[in-house]
Amino acid sequence: MPLDLKQRLSGFLSQARQHAACEIPLFPLDTVLFPGGKLPLKVFEPRYMEMVSACLQEKKAFGICLIRAGQETGVPAQPEPVGCMVEIIDWDMRQPGVLDIAVIATQRFHIEASRAEKNGLIMARVVSIAEEPPLPLPKQHQACATILRRIIEHLGVERFAPPLRYDDSVWVGYRLAELLPLKRSVRQNMLEMNDSLVRIEILHRFLSQQGLLA
Repeated sequence: MPLDLKQRLSGFLSQARQHAACEIPLFPLDTVLFPGGKLPLKVFEPRYMEMVSACLQEKKAFGICLIRAGQETGVPAQPEPVGCMVEIIDWDMRQPGVLDIAVIATQRFHIEASRAEKNGLIMARVVSIAEEPPLPLPKQHQACATILRRIIEHLGVERFAPPLRYDDSVWVGYRLAELLPLKRSVRQNMLEMNDSLVRIEILHRFLSQQGLLA
């Protein structure tokens, strides 16, 4: 299943070049986030407190990437080259020095270049990757939507951004890739993949191997 990085990126880098590059701050995490996904975050490091404050004031997005090397705190980590832009949809400060925020992922991007600021915040020049158009979920993969529906109902529908598109291969694939117990490297492969039918086929196979399909 793992593909050579060059092969994985070549398909959508040509699409990405159609978009102008922009500079955004990055928040590297031990998490892979997919478009349409919601994520709660606790922010306490000064560099990220400043970043969130600026994003709220200027109504700007920032980027979340899986960490390739390093850790979430301390020395700036090395991010994977593909991540997701996110928008802050809610925030609160329940205790001094800790900011609780909720974000929603909007669009994938590819990092062209990055640098670390003096405060440790990573700034990156990125190009957005074209959205995958909605695609009806094939009949042979309807079981994937059934499993996803059960997972979401168990976790709580409020944790997911509406609409819940159980008939869309792209949406079902993104949500399963977020929720199933996959290795982080596999999740990253899923994010970089630009073929929703290949993604759902791989996920269907995983569910079958785990004995989760009747």
